[in-house]
Amino acid sequence: MSTNKNPAKGNIKLKQFINKYGIFLIFIGICLLLAVLTISDGVSIFLKFRNIVNVLRQSSVIGIIAIGVTFVIITGGIDLSSGSLVAMVGVIVALLARNSMGLPIIVSVVAGLAVGTFAGSINGSLIAKAGIPPFIATLGMMTIARGVGFLITKGRPVDNLTESFQVLGQGSILNFGQNFFIPFPVLIFAFVALVSHFLLSNTRFGKFTYAIGGNEQAAYICGVNVDRHKIMVYGYAGLLSAIASIVLTSRVSSGQPSAGVSYELDAIASAVIGGTSLSGGIGTIGGTIVGTLIIAVMNNGLDLLGVSSYWQQILKGIIIITAVVIDTMRHRTSR
Repeated sequence: MSTNKNPAKGNIKLKQFINKYGIFLIFIGICLLLAVLTISDGVSIFLKFRNIVNVLRQSSVIGIIAIGVTFVIITGGIDLSSGSLVAMVGVIVALLARNSMGLPIIVSVVAGLAVGTFAGSINGSLIAKAGIPPFIATLGMMTIARGVGFLITKGRPVDNLTESFQVLGQGSILNFGQNFFIPFPVLIFAFVALVSHFLLSNTRFGKFTYAIGGNEQAAYICGVNVDRHKIMVYGYAGLLSAIASIVLTSRVSSGQPSAGVSYELDAIASAVIGGTSLSGGIGTIGGTIVGTLIIAVMNNGLDLLGVSSYWQQILKGIIIITAVVIDTMRHRTSR
């Protein structure tokens, strides 16, 4: 009597399952562990509604940036200018949203989105047209944008913003007291994630993004306008940095030229932890969101446990290195 069991086939399916859902299982495991470790008087502090909302609100800014960075990394590039764009756009938006200006909220928002998209497009143009490596081009933009932010404000924060503008980062819907509410930053994050997922998974824009990251020369031969598409991808990343900046500026009620320091590193870390390959051609929006939440949940959980912020930085670095090592090993075995 013969059996149809094939151990090799079973191992392949298990490996595929881990590759596809491993990051989600890790996220669930971290949440369960923190839920147990933060129990006090029979109640898990980590699982309290306000704490969960706080985690989502805090992760929204980095999450929005990370989604834009995901597109860039999938093409085989990198974007180091995100944090500085957050600062530059923030002070510009804040200047236009001051009570003394008397402008409608739409003016400051549109101006901020335009500035972010323009700066991102410059990154893409330098990379695609001038042939400057992404690391150098975006490093230059990082320095320029930060400098512009300090120049405009002379190093001082811009405050006294209109109440209507502050609602974007501080307001919420479905308010049922302390028991249930959804902050606007979380809604904006969700909207950006859904739109970006659709772009990456269901449009030619997404297909071209994967094609360029997989094999740029083959994509060019197949008729993809590689230069134009790179400019569009970096422009989109700049747009999302601007959205994140508007949310942050509204939430803290001021434009800070020093804002966004190391945000680009957190965004890249979120994408890489979520399975986006630094070699290009691989990545998903869902994975990046989970990567963002893993970092946010860990920071929140370790704070609740009273762990020093220094140890948190060390742990984050270990996780990033581990994610890159796993990605490298995955590519070696696939060759």
